[in-house]
Amino acid sequence: MVAPLAILLVHAFWSVDYLTIQRSFMLENFRTLLTSDLYGRVLGRSVAIAAVVTLIDIVLAFPVAYFLAKKVRRHREVLLLLVVFPLWSSYLVRVFAWKTILGTSGILNTFLLWTGVIEVPVSAFLYSKTAMIITFCQVWLPFMILPLYTVIDRMPNALLEASADLGATGRQTFWKVILPLSLPGLLAGSLSVFSLTLGDYITPTLLGGPGDQMIGRLVADSFGMSNNWPLGAALVLPVLLIVSILIWGAGRFGALGRTAS
Repeated sequence: MVAPLAILLVHAFWSVDYLTIQRSFMLENFRTLLTSDLYGRVLGRSVAIAAVVTLIDIVLAFPVAYFLAKKVRRHREVLLLLVVFPLWSSYLVRVFAWKTILGTSGILNTFLLWTGVIEVPVSAFLYSKTAMIITFCQVWLPFMILPLYTVIDRMPNALLEASADLGATGRQTFWKVILPLSLPGLLAGSLSVFSLTLGDYITPTLLGGPGDQMIGRLVADSFGMSNNWPLGAALVLPVLLIVSILIWGAGRFGALGRTAS
């Protein structure tokens, strides 16, 4: 892991001249990143979308994880298998499935036309930020459910019973008992969902609009179509910095060690 990152760091200080990499130390790529509005906007958009997806997945995953951990007594393994089951299919298959659902002739438009909610197919569902967020939320949801399930399942039922005996309402029990004890799993799941969304380039390429580029797609284009590896390496470094800060913060709160133990 360290060796490829070191090679990537070295490439960031090189340049390209007529599609040939010039192996001489320079800071031109970093000047480009700092002076260009494009890269700043794309990075900000990527962080914002990743944060929105993470928050939505938290809201969706918490009740599912709590239900599986504390309410289900029979067939829990089957339900957990259903949570993990989407991960067995190809990532591309899941993205194309959403492309089929959100298209102008897709399932969503067909349903809305049938119910009379709309009179003509809506094209805004596809090739937009909405399409990307919906897809990201569904694709990465298991990565949020599983860490939350792990910590909630280990939570002693006696604590919840004591909270109820002391007169706490369900909301008070959640905020003062369940949520604080779930923090390690919450941080671990959030770190996974945020970092996976931030670095993804397939979903933005297939479902995003012309103005919905994310940093992962710019990196892929730099290493691919543009053949500008040094610039692509420089584009990766802000992403690595953000993710490293999040990993450090999650480790400080015990999210990494306590969920894995």
